[in-house]
Amino acid sequence: GKMSVVKLEECRERLRTELDNVVDFWLKYSHDNVHGGFFTCIGKDGKVYDELKYVWLQGRQVWMYCRLYRTMDRFHKPEILEAAKAGGAFLRKFARVPGTSSGQWKCAFCLTRDGKAVKIQRTIFSECFYIMAMDELSRVTGDEDMQLEAEEMMKQLIYWVQKDSSGLGRPQLPGDIPINSMAVPMMLLCLVQQLVEGRGQEVVQKYRELGNWCVQQILQHIQRNGTAILENVSPEGSELPGCLGRLQNPGHALEAGWFLLQFSAESGDEELQRTAIDKFVELPYQYGWDKEHGGLFYFLDVDGHCPTQLEWSMKLWWPHCEALIAILMAYSQTKRPELLERFSQVYEYTFSHVSLHCRAKRHEGVVAALAILAVPDST
Repeated sequence: GKMSVVKLEECRERLRTELDNVVDFWLKYSHDNVHGGFFTCIGKDGKVYDELKYVWLQGRQVWMYCRLYRTMDRFHKPEILEAAKAGGAFLRKFARVPGTSSGQWKCAFCLTRDGKAVKIQRTIFSECFYIMAMDELSRVTGDEDMQLEAEEMMKQLIYWVQKDSSGLGRPQLPGDIPINSMAVPMMLLCLVQQLVEGRGQEVVQKYRELGNWCVQQILQHIQRNGTAILENVSPEGSELPGCLGRLQNPGHALEAGWFLLQFSAESGDEELQRTAIDKFVELPYQYGWDKEHGGLFYFLDVDGHCPTQLEWSMKLWWPHCEALIAILMAYSQTKRPELLERFSQVYEYTFSHVSLHCRAKRHEGVVAALAILAVPDST
């Protein structure tokens, strides 16, 4: 049905209730009071079914608690702050492991319950969530060492991405071609926005060039004369051969869309705003939406072949969160009624399918959508 201002207010109420329920769930069941940190494999009944601790999720939960504590009155509670601090202490104690290059640190991907490293990925993403956690925690505790730690790790990430990636530990193989994977500039842009928020001109200047570089790298993924967003392109911005080059990830494109919208709003770049909405919100929604059953596909092949990811047709919770955030942000900035219709469609699907079955890390999406709904002029 038609989405209206009244309906948007109903959405806000529903999201608020969802957020309360989800935060209650995590406060109740996820805290490891023996070893510190958070359990991440938890059934709907609250029972832990695997004690491994994933660093992405440890970092995100610290970030989430701090962001809620810092920005929303009803979550400004001692138990949330203490849980964030305890999670931060666990991360600082166990997540960092010596890297393959001397003087460099890596973050583990996965830890045992008591903090022993199980697995390290040869990517930058565990480090990204470590930085987000430390920076956000430093904001609520006033701990400058933590902020410094976040900035030091950020400096290392920039070095790996722009100068020399050997510290990630990937062997250089003769058939392994260099690629620009959209996840990398996208996450770096997210980190830039995290690190500069409310920090003053000096910090803004420090990361301005990197922010612009990230935007340019993301825009290289607009391919096929503007008709497709491809997940992987060459460093020069051209299409790559094979399945790797044809891969599409609608949820990622939408996520990049709202990062670009935030960046364009802060820099007053109207052209970037238009590109973000047309190519990273509207376009992935159009090709990513399942016309038969509803919902966003996980992966697609731009030429219609079967993606090599066997889970390609599954409807995961997170692309729908990204879609809700991206479409709502685009609407709040432009007031285009068709965007409200798209939001309505994704919202109805999400709450009739995903919401009932998944208590997982959904609260990040919920709080981001709530934050946008809370913008006074967005309704």
